[in-house]
Amino acid sequence: MTTRSPAPAPDRAAEPPLPATPAALLRATRLPALEARILLAHALGWRRTELITRGDEQLDNEALHRYRALEARRMNGEPVAQLTGSREFFGLQFEITPDVLIPRPETELLVETALAAIVGIALPRVLDLGTGSGAIAVAIAATRPDARIWALDRSAAALAVAARNAAKLLDARRPGGAPTLVKSDWYAALDPALAFDVIVGNPPYIAAGDPHLAQGDLRFEPRGALTDEADGLAAIRTIVDGARRFVARGGQVWVEHGYDQAEAVRALFVKHGFEDVRSLADLAGIERASGGTAPA
Repeated sequence: MTTRSPAPAPDRAAEPPLPATPAALLRATRLPALEARILLAHALGWRRTELITRGDEQLDNEALHRYRALEARRMNGEPVAQLTGSREFFGLQFEITPDVLIPRPETELLVETALAAIVGIALPRVLDLGTGSGAIAVAIAATRPDARIWALDRSAAALAVAARNAAKLLDARRPGGAPTLVKSDWYAALDPALAFDVIVGNPPYIAAGDPHLAQGDLRFEPRGALTDEADGLAAIRTIVDGARRFVARGGQVWVEHGYDQAEAVRALFVKHGFEDVRSLADLAGIERASGGTAPA
């Protein structure tokens, strides 16, 4: 009896990849659903609603590879905002790079507080310390077109991002003009003749030994924007110590801080003679910003 040799196994490597659709990719991903939708829409150049309306459309290999690369980088921990190059803050879409801190929703409290402080003041002067991407300064400027804004940062790379965001998001004809961007280590390069109606800052307030610095998105953000390499209060002390020289009479100063720092920050404001010193809670009920009013 003649026996036949078994047929050779098909060459799997030579087979074309299975067809991929947005719906199939989203079902198969190990990423959280929202993150996967954001990255896939970015890779395809689609609006997120198109992932539904075009969910069964076959994707070409180039589009598939773009998404897979982003997916892999996110699985390795890179922040979504850095992968897409943008983050929404206060209703505006900001450019984000690894040179700047990613704006967080809780920081919108600082913007709202600054805006409340300048209600009824014509052509108010606002100082944003450690501006980073310019999120706080630009959000205030967009809401109050007559506000004159100064934004400081010691990082030239961060100021370049802030400048691009201001140019993209603000009306060039706004009465307050373009924000004045200054490379400065806190107040060091600021004109001493200036006086501001409100000073705000989101300084580095994470203590040097905090384990969160080695976790999540924080691993990829500029360390100098996160920690003062000390007890978490060093930068806040510098801001409050120097604020009385630059805040107008009756003006306000506000800083964002950590969840457990409110009492210590209030004590700093009281020490320097501020009045109506208080802390404000974010939407999670955490005391997130503290400040006070300069004597009139």
